[in-house]
Amino acid sequence: MDTNAISLALKHFGCGRERLLIGKCHEEIFCMAVLVKSGLMRWATFQPSQLPLGAFLLCPESSFEHVIASLMRYLSPGVITLSFTQIDPFFVARPPDRETVRVSDHVETGWIEIPDDFEDYWRSRSKNLKKSLRSQENKLAAANVVSRMCSVQAPEDMPSAVARFGDLESAGWKGKAGTAVHAGNAQGRFYTDLMVAEALNGNAVVHEYWFDDRLAASNICLVRDKSLVVLKTAYNESLDHFSPAFLLRRDQIRLACDSGEFNRIEFYGRKRDWHTRWTEKFRTLYHVTAYRNAALRRAAGLVRMLG
Repeated sequence: MDTNAISLALKHFGCGRERLLIGKCHEEIFCMAVLVKSGLMRWATFQPSQLPLGAFLLCPESSFEHVIASLMRYLSPGVITLSFTQIDPFFVARPPDRETVRVSDHVETGWIEIPDDFEDYWRSRSKNLKKSLRSQENKLAAANVVSRMCSVQAPEDMPSAVARFGDLESAGWKGKAGTAVHAGNAQGRFYTDLMVAEALNGNAVVHEYWFDDRLAASNICLVRDKSLVVLKTAYNESLDHFSPAFLLRRDQIRLACDSGEFNRIEFYGRKRDWHTRWTEKFRTLYHVTAYRNAALRRAAGLVRMLG
Protein backbone atom coordinates (compact mmCIF):
# COMPACT_ATOMS: atom_id res chain seq x y z
CA MET A 1 0.00 0.00 0.00
CA ASP A 2 2.95 2.36 -0.35
CA THR A 3 3.68 4.69 -3.24
CA ASN A 4 6.00 2.25 -5.02
CA ALA A 5 3.53 -0.62 -5.05
CA ILE A 6 0.51 1.41 -6.15
CA SER A 7 2.27 3.61 -8.71
CA LEU A 8 4.06 0.67 -10.32
CA ALA A 9 0.84 -1.36 -10.42
CA LEU A 10 -0.82 1.59 -12.18
CA LYS A 11 2.11 1.84 -14.59
CA HIS A 12 2.03 -1.84 -15.58
CA PHE A 13 -1.65 -2.77 -15.17
CA GLY A 14 -3.64 0.47 -15.18
CA CYS A 15 -5.87 1.59 -18.02
CA GLY A 16 -5.11 5.31 -17.64
CA ARG A 17 -8.60 6.23 -16.41
CA GLU A 18 -7.99 5.62 -12.72
CA ARG A 19 -8.61 8.41 -10.22
CA LEU A 20 -6.97 9.04 -6.87
CA LEU A 21 -9.56 10.32 -4.41
CA ILE A 22 -8.45 11.84 -1.12
CA GLY A 23 -10.74 12.37 1.85
CA LYS A 24 -9.93 15.27 4.18
CA CYS A 25 -11.40 16.61 7.38
CA HIS A 26 -10.07 19.97 8.60
CA GLU A 27 -7.16 19.54 6.16
CA GLU A 28 -6.23 16.16 7.70
CA ILE A 29 -6.25 13.21 5.30
CA PHE A 30 -8.33 10.32 6.63
CA CYS A 31 -8.96 8.29 3.46
CA MET A 32 -7.38 7.56 0.08
CA ALA A 33 -8.66 5.36 -2.75
CA VAL A 34 -7.69 4.65 -6.34
CA LEU A 35 -10.96 4.12 -8.21
CA VAL A 36 -11.70 3.08 -11.76
CA LYS A 37 -14.92 2.54 -13.71
CA SER A 38 -15.78 -1.16 -13.73
CA GLY A 39 -18.83 -0.83 -15.98
CA LEU A 40 -21.69 1.47 -16.85
CA MET A 41 -22.16 3.77 -13.82
CA ARG A 42 -20.10 1.34 -11.70
CA TRP A 43 -16.92 2.22 -9.85
CA ALA A 44 -14.49 -0.01 -7.95
CA THR A 45 -11.13 0.16 -6.24
CA PHE A 46 -8.15 -0.49 -8.51
CA GLN A 47 -7.49 -4.22 -8.14
CA PRO A 48 -4.99 -5.98 -10.39
CA SER A 49 -4.41 -9.57 -9.28
CA GLN A 50 -0.82 -8.71 -8.36
CA LEU A 51 -2.02 -6.55 -5.44
CA PRO A 52 -3.26 -8.66 -2.52
CA LEU A 53 -5.47 -5.80 -1.29
CA GLY A 54 -7.62 -3.17 -2.99
CA ALA A 55 -6.15 0.32 -3.33
CA PHE A 56 -7.97 1.78 -0.33
CA LEU A 57 -6.69 3.32 2.92
CA LEU A 58 -8.78 4.48 5.88
CA CYS A 59 -7.69 5.86 9.24
CA PRO A 60 -8.76 3.48 12.04
CA GLU A 61 -10.85 6.12 13.80
CA SER A 62 -12.75 7.04 10.63
CA SER A 63 -16.17 5.75 9.63
CA PHE A 64 -16.38 3.46 6.60
CA GLU A 65 -20.07 4.34 6.23
CA HIS A 66 -19.21 8.05 6.11
CA VAL A 67 -16.63 7.39 3.38
CA ILE A 68 -19.16 5.47 1.32
CA ALA A 69 -21.76 8.21 1.60
CA SER A 70 -19.23 10.91 0.79
CA LEU A 71 -17.90 9.08 -2.29
CA MET A 72 -21.38 8.34 -3.59
CA ARG A 73 -22.22 12.03 -3.37
CA TYR A 74 -18.96 13.03 -5.03
CA LEU A 75 -19.36 10.59 -7.94
CA SER A 76 -23.09 11.36 -8.37
CA PRO A 77 -24.99 11.22 -10.63
CA GLY A 78 -22.72 8.90 -12.62
CA VAL A 79 -22.66 5.99 -10.18
CA ILE A 80 -25.11 3.27 -9.19
CA THR A 81 -22.63 0.97 -7.40
CA LEU A 82 -19.32 1.52 -5.67
CA SER A 83 -17.17 -1.49 -4.76
CA PHE A 84 -14.23 -1.81 -2.36
CA THR A 85 -12.41 -5.07 -3.02
CA GLN A 86 -10.16 -7.33 -0.94
CA ILE A 87 -10.11 -5.32 2.28
CA ASP A 88 -8.10 -6.56 5.25
CA PRO A 89 -9.96 -6.38 8.60
CA PHE A 90 -6.55 -6.11 10.28
CA PHE A 91 -6.39 -2.55 8.92
CA VAL A 92 -10.02 -1.58 8.17
CA ALA A 93 -12.75 -2.87 10.49
CA ARG A 94 -15.48 -4.75 8.69
CA PRO A 95 -18.62 -2.59 8.51
CA PRO A 96 -22.12 -4.03 9.01
CA ASP A 97 -24.50 -4.82 6.18
CA ARG A 98 -26.90 -1.96 5.53
CA GLU A 99 -29.97 -1.44 3.41
CA THR A 100 -27.75 -0.05 0.65
CA VAL A 101 -24.45 -1.75 1.55
CA ARG A 102 -23.53 -5.38 0.99
CA VAL A 103 -20.50 -6.86 2.76
CA SER A 104 -19.25 -10.23 1.48
CA ASP A 105 -16.39 -12.60 2.23
CA HIS A 106 -13.45 -12.77 -0.16
CA VAL A 107 -10.95 -15.38 1.10
CA GLU A 108 -9.48 -16.61 4.35
CA THR A 109 -5.82 -15.72 4.65
CA GLY A 110 -3.26 -16.91 7.16
CA TRP A 111 -0.33 -15.46 9.04
CA ILE A 112 2.35 -16.65 11.43
CA GLU A 113 3.13 -14.88 14.67
CA ILE A 114 6.91 -15.06 15.04
CA PRO A 115 8.07 -16.12 18.54
CA ASP A 116 11.43 -15.25 20.06
CA ASP A 117 12.66 -18.82 19.80
CA PHE A 118 12.30 -21.04 16.73
CA GLU A 119 12.35 -24.23 18.80
CA ASP A 120 9.24 -23.06 20.67
CA TYR A 121 7.48 -22.60 17.35
CA TRP A 122 8.76 -25.88 15.92
CA ARG A 123 7.56 -27.85 18.96
CA SER A 124 4.05 -26.54 18.26
CA ARG A 125 4.02 -28.02 14.75
CA SER A 126 2.61 -31.44 13.93
CA LYS A 127 4.67 -34.61 14.13
CA ASN A 128 3.83 -35.30 10.49
CA LEU A 129 5.34 -32.02 9.29
CA LYS A 130 8.54 -32.49 11.29
CA LYS A 131 8.87 -36.13 10.24
CA SER A 132 8.27 -35.25 6.58
CA LEU A 133 10.97 -32.56 6.51
CA ARG A 134 13.46 -34.82 8.31
CA SER A 135 12.78 -37.44 5.67
CA GLN A 136 13.40 -34.95 2.84
CA GLU A 137 16.69 -33.88 4.41
CA ASN A 138 17.76 -37.51 4.79
CA LYS A 139 16.99 -38.15 1.11
CA LEU A 140 19.03 -35.10 0.10
CA ALA A 141 21.96 -36.22 2.27
CA ALA A 142 21.81 -39.71 0.77
CA ALA A 143 22.02 -38.14 -2.69
CA ASN A 144 24.98 -35.99 -1.56
CA VAL A 145 23.00 -32.82 -2.23
CA VAL A 146 23.84 -29.75 -0.17
CA SER A 147 20.77 -27.61 0.52
CA ARG A 148 20.87 -23.97 1.63
CA MET A 149 18.70 -20.88 1.88
CA CYS A 150 19.98 -17.49 0.80
CA SER A 151 18.51 -13.99 1.01
CA VAL A 152 18.72 -11.57 -1.91
CA GLN A 153 18.37 -7.97 -0.72
CA ALA A 154 20.63 -5.72 -2.80
CA PRO A 155 18.79 -3.59 -5.42
CA GLU A 156 21.25 -4.54 -8.16
CA ASP A 157 20.56 -8.26 -7.52
CA MET A 158 16.77 -8.02 -7.71
CA PRO A 159 16.35 -8.25 -11.54
CA SER A 160 18.23 -11.56 -11.68
CA ALA A 161 16.38 -12.89 -8.61
CA VAL A 162 13.00 -12.09 -10.18
CA ALA A 163 14.18 -13.61 -13.48
CA ARG A 164 15.17 -16.83 -11.66
CA PHE A 165 11.76 -16.85 -9.97
CA GLY A 166 10.13 -16.44 -13.38
CA ASP A 167 12.11 -19.36 -14.78
CA LEU A 168 10.82 -21.56 -11.94
CA GLU A 169 7.22 -20.49 -12.39
CA SER A 170 7.31 -20.67 -16.19
CA ALA A 171 8.57 -24.26 -16.05
CA GLY A 172 5.57 -25.35 -13.99
CA TRP A 173 1.80 -25.46 -14.35
CA LYS A 174 1.49 -21.67 -14.40
CA GLY A 175 3.72 -21.60 -17.46
CA LYS A 176 1.43 -24.06 -19.21
CA ALA A 177 -1.59 -21.96 -18.19
CA GLY A 178 0.05 -18.75 -19.45
CA THR A 179 -0.12 -17.03 -16.05
CA ALA A 180 3.52 -17.31 -14.98
CA VAL A 181 5.85 -14.44 -14.20
CA HIS A 182 8.71 -14.10 -16.69
CA ALA A 183 11.11 -11.34 -17.61
CA GLY A 184 9.32 -10.48 -20.85
CA ASN A 185 5.77 -9.95 -19.57
CA ALA A 186 4.03 -7.20 -17.59
CA GLN A 187 4.11 -9.26 -14.39
CA GLY A 188 7.85 -9.76 -14.65
CA ARG A 189 8.47 -6.07 -15.30
CA PHE A 190 6.20 -5.08 -12.39
CA TYR A 191 7.88 -7.37 -9.85
CA THR A 192 11.34 -6.37 -11.07
CA ASP A 193 10.58 -2.65 -10.79
CA LEU A 194 8.86 -3.13 -7.42
CA MET A 195 11.62 -5.19 -5.85
CA VAL A 196 14.35 -2.84 -7.04
CA ALA A 197 12.47 0.22 -5.75
CA GLU A 198 11.70 -1.39 -2.38
CA ALA A 199 15.22 -2.80 -1.99
CA LEU A 200 16.58 0.75 -2.20
CA ASN A 201 14.73 1.37 1.10
CA GLY A 202 15.62 -2.01 2.61
CA ASN A 203 12.03 -3.21 2.26
CA ALA A 204 12.42 -6.15 -0.13
CA VAL A 205 13.90 -9.63 0.04
CA VAL A 206 13.83 -12.73 -2.16
CA HIS A 207 14.41 -15.92 -0.20
CA GLU A 208 15.81 -18.71 -2.34
CA TYR A 209 16.41 -22.38 -1.58
CA TRP A 210 19.17 -24.14 -3.47
CA PHE A 211 20.09 -27.80 -4.00
CA ASP A 212 23.80 -27.48 -4.78
CA ASP A 213 23.79 -25.01 -7.70
CA ARG A 214 20.16 -25.69 -8.68
CA LEU A 215 17.39 -23.31 -7.58
CA ALA A 216 14.67 -25.37 -5.93
CA ALA A 217 12.26 -22.74 -4.52
CA SER A 218 11.85 -18.98 -4.23
CA ASN A 219 9.71 -16.49 -2.27
CA ILE A 220 9.31 -12.85 -3.34
CA CYS A 221 8.65 -10.78 -0.21
CA LEU A 222 8.15 -7.20 0.97
CA VAL A 223 8.86 -5.84 4.44
CA ARG A 224 6.10 -3.79 6.06
CA ASP A 225 6.25 -2.54 9.65
CA LYS A 226 8.00 -5.65 11.06
CA SER A 227 5.88 -7.91 8.85
CA LEU A 228 7.27 -10.10 6.08
CA VAL A 229 4.67 -10.16 3.30
CA VAL A 230 5.01 -13.10 0.92
CA LEU A 231 3.87 -11.89 -2.50
CA LYS A 232 4.80 -14.89 -4.64
CA THR A 233 6.03 -18.46 -4.14
CA ALA A 234 7.42 -20.81 -6.77
CA TYR A 235 9.31 -24.09 -6.70
CA ASN A 236 10.89 -26.52 -9.15
CA GLU A 237 8.09 -29.00 -9.74
CA SER A 238 10.54 -31.69 -10.87
CA LEU A 239 11.93 -31.62 -7.30
CA ASP A 240 8.53 -31.84 -5.61
CA HIS A 241 9.44 -35.16 -3.96
CA PHE A 242 11.97 -33.23 -1.83
CA SER A 243 9.39 -30.61 -0.70
CA PRO A 244 11.68 -27.63 -1.45
CA ALA A 245 8.95 -25.04 -0.77
CA PHE A 246 8.39 -26.51 2.70
CA LEU A 247 12.11 -26.59 3.46
CA LEU A 248 12.34 -22.96 2.39
CA ARG A 249 9.36 -21.99 4.56
CA ARG A 250 10.85 -23.65 7.62
CA ASP A 251 14.20 -21.90 7.18
CA GLN A 252 12.47 -18.60 6.42
CA ILE A 253 10.62 -18.84 9.74
CA ARG A 254 13.82 -19.86 11.54
CA LEU A 255 15.60 -16.79 10.11
CA ALA A 256 12.74 -14.53 11.21
CA CYS A 257 12.93 -15.93 14.75
CA ASP A 258 16.71 -15.69 14.98
CA SER A 259 17.00 -12.19 13.52
CA GLY A 260 14.17 -10.60 15.55
CA GLU A 261 13.49 -8.45 12.49
CA PHE A 262 9.87 -9.56 12.05
CA ASN A 263 6.96 -10.29 14.32
CA ARG A 264 4.71 -11.85 11.67
CA ILE A 265 4.73 -13.46 8.24
CA GLU A 266 1.73 -12.68 6.04
CA PHE A 267 0.64 -15.10 3.29
CA TYR A 268 -2.16 -13.04 1.70
CA GLY A 269 -3.39 -16.00 -0.31
CA ARG A 270 -6.46 -18.20 -0.23
CA LYS A 271 -6.31 -20.65 2.68
CA ARG A 272 -4.91 -24.00 1.53
CA ASP A 273 -4.27 -27.24 3.38
CA TRP A 274 -0.54 -26.51 3.50
CA HIS A 275 -1.18 -23.22 5.33
CA THR A 276 -2.69 -25.14 8.24
CA ARG A 277 0.58 -27.01 8.72
CA TRP A 278 2.32 -23.76 9.58
CA THR A 279 -0.32 -21.76 11.46
CA GLU A 280 -3.71 -21.80 13.15
CA LYS A 281 -4.26 -18.08 12.59
CA PHE A 282 -6.63 -17.02 9.80
CA ARG A 283 -8.82 -14.03 9.06
CA THR A 284 -11.25 -13.24 6.23
CA LEU A 285 -10.63 -10.52 3.68
CA TYR A 286 -13.87 -8.95 2.50
CA HIS A 287 -15.56 -6.89 -0.22
CA VAL A 288 -17.97 -3.98 0.26
CA THR A 289 -20.47 -2.96 -2.42
CA ALA A 290 -22.54 0.19 -1.97
CA TYR A 291 -25.70 0.80 -4.02
CA ARG A 292 -27.34 4.05 -4.98
CA ASN A 293 -30.52 2.93 -3.21
CA ALA A 294 -32.12 -0.08 -1.52
CA ALA A 295 -34.07 -1.08 -4.62
CA LEU A 296 -30.86 -1.54 -6.58
CA ARG A 297 -29.41 -3.73 -3.87
CA ARG A 298 -32.54 -5.90 -3.82
CA ALA A 299 -32.43 -6.19 -7.62
CA ALA A 300 -28.76 -7.20 -7.51
CA GLY A 301 -29.61 -9.85 -4.91
CA LEU A 302 -32.28 -11.33 -7.16
CA VAL A 303 -29.82 -11.47 -10.05
CA ARG A 304 -27.32 -13.38 -7.88
CA MET A 305 -30.04 -15.80 -6.74
CA LEU A 306 -31.13 -16.50 -10.31
CA GLY A 307 -27.54 -17.12 -11.16
